Amino acid sequence: MRVALTHALLQFRLLQLWWLFCNIWDSQAYDSLRQKALDLMREAPLIDGHNDLPVKLRWFYENKLSKIDLRTLNTTQTNIQKLQAGHVGAQFWSVYVPCDAQDKNAVHLALEQIDVIKRMCENYEELELVTSAQGIDYIGRNKIACLIGLEGGHSIDSSLATLRIFYELGVRYMMLTHDCNTPWAQSSLRQTSSLYADTYTLTGFGEEVVKEMNRLGMIIDLSHTSDATALAVLRLSKAPVIFSHSSAFSLCNHTGNIPDHILYRLKRNNGIVMVTFYAEVLTCGKDAVNILTVADHFDHIRTLIGSEHIGISGDYDGGLRHPEGLEDVSKYPALIEELLRRGWSEEELKDVLRENFLRVFREVEKVRDENVFMIPNEEEISQDDVDISCHQDLKPPSGVAILN
Repeated sequence: MRVALTHALLQFRLLQLWWLFCNIWDSQAYDSLRQKALDLMREAPLIDGHNDLPVKLRWFYENKLSKIDLRTLNTTQTNIQKLQAGHVGAQFWSVYVPCDAQDKNAVHLALEQIDVIKRMCENYEELELVTSAQGIDYIGRNKIACLIGLEGGHSIDSSLATLRIFYELGVRYMMLTHDCNTPWAQSSLRQTSSLYADTYTLTGFGEEVVKEMNRLGMIIDLSHTSDATALAVLRLSKAPVIFSHSSAFSLCNHTGNIPDHILYRLKRNNGIVMVTFYAEVLTCGKDAVNILTVADHFDHIRTLIGSEHIGISGDYDGGLRHPEGLEDVSKYPALIEELLRRGWSEEELKDVLRENFLRVFREVEKVRDENVFMIPNEEEISQDDVDISCHQDLKPPSGVAILN
């Protein structure tokens, strides 16, 4: 009896030691993987494709930067300290204008959002506005490069001249549509949009927009466009394009996501999809969303077209809900840790974090430089194609004749 009890006690002690060993091993493995992710991101700081902080500054603070401290602002998912903790090296700030402003004061509102982004980046020594791939590379590791992206082609008011002015002001990508059609491009919401419901795919004037963006060196963003629009652009554009914040349609059939057949075309274009963290497009609102859910989208796209066509876009301060474990911009290392756990190589992740976007940006600039002798596009959209009820045409006053 005593021998049996001694044997049982010995087995129990061995199980205790095994449990302790496994927990120590798991803890050390976890710490090692987290440290590897952090080291990797110090070497290759993230270029994030889309952040909506500027519209929060508009909604809640009327763009009055004097009223807040962006280093410690705690009413948003983004502040400078959190960006630094998340190892963000470059951030595209979104110029968001609601679709209801189309054909009204969209240009005016967009200009005010560009202004607040520029002031934001001038007011803080941790931030610096850049407008080129070289500018991103030039920024030291103690600063965050600021870039400007225009969220929706309705903000150019169907004017190539306005597009050019936005480029001069520093805008380096434009999303062709948001949740509404424009007179020249169809949104992913297609005919459910009440604005320009008859617009289908990319029109003739839309093609001129694409050509002028290629000439300028402005990146074309296909997030929120319809499949037909995306395919038309992918056939036409001489430069690689991006989806600044989208995920895989095969895993969630949300209209903002990208079907496999378009991902294949994106690979041929040498462009990238910057996978978003917005919970609604990750599981279509059906299930709890966490880091594993996000990583599944990365895995699917990598398997389909390769890691060289992937970037990262948190869509912070834009989406209503973000995955558990990725609640704000400080959490990016947790995703890199999970991808390392799934067998992604360090070289793949350096590309995803940074190099893939830089490749696209440099190629867009190369196309611009190859077309440096092209004159600005002077095409205008037909007035029959736009709602001109709020427009005033610039015509000579009555009685003023053209001089011969």
